Amino acid sequence: MSKPLYELVDALPTSGLTVSLLRGLDFVVPGQWQNLVGFENTIRTVTGETDQQLIQQIGERAITLYNDPSQGYQRAVWLFQTANSAGGLIGAAAMADKLSQNFSFLSFLDKLTPKADKAQTIDLVLKITVELVAFCQINGIPGDSIGDFVAALADYGNESLMRMAALTCVDALVPLGPDFIQQVDHVVSNLVPADLDSHPVFSRISGYLPGGDSLGKVAFIGDTFQSVKGWMGDFVSSRNLTPQSILGNVRQFIDVTDDKLDYFAAFLDMSTNYFEHTGIQTVARRLTERAVAEI
Repeated sequence: MSKPLYELVDALPTSGLTVSLLRGLDFVVPGQWQNLVGFENTIRTVTGETDQQLIQQIGERAITLYNDPSQGYQRAVWLFQTANSAGGLIGAAAMADKLSQNFSFLSFLDKLTPKADKAQTIDLVLKITVELVAFCQINGIPGDSIGDFVAALADYGNESLMRMAALTCVDALVPLGPDFIQQVDHVVSNLVPADLDSHPVFSRISGYLPGGDSLGKVAFIGDTFQSVKGWMGDFVSSRNLTPQSILGNVRQFIDVTDDKLDYFAAFLDMSTNYFEHTGIQTVARRLTERAVAEI
């Protein structure tokens, strides 16, 4: 069991690199995200309630639902946290790879780290898969409900939409470029279980993925990306997003001296945890909405 729900929400930061990154991405989904911190504050904001007794009842019901092992809320938080846990490793690997390419005396790093593009692509598709599985856990539906997830993306808002926006921007468009869909397609179509078996996120979430054996789970990851790539492509084109526009806006909130996009992406991987941050906010919001409906 993770920390109590109220501790997780109370402990969310009000400043720092993760919050700065999300504020820098506000231009992508204007007004959708506010940094809801604090359990009681979340209940007040989501419900609009001011009656302290009712707020207390909502909070107690939300905590009861979160603590119920038959519900998927704790598992969803764990999935968001797990998906985020590899960010530093992926970022460090990508950074080492870039350094080995640019400085000959560090060329030995090239033999010790995975290629940046492939590593970041695997990180991306695993995060997309985690988003799907967490969605299913929160909504109490089977973990292979790809169609339900894709349909729900059209209605994503608040923290959930910001998380998908950040995923599309900083895990896809910035590190992989405008043709990221084609690049990811190429990597995913050639994925084999050996590419994932040693991955720190895949090894931990594998038990939650449908598909049976490793080959079936790899196929499920590929199917998940195939189902989401249209949404991602439309999201980028409808907002005229480019790696340069993202860097320019985020720079207003984070002091980035190097304008090389690959270094920028690796830096964000190592220093932010937007996936966990917004994931906890999403779970808190959904629990609050359900608790109100049940009282």
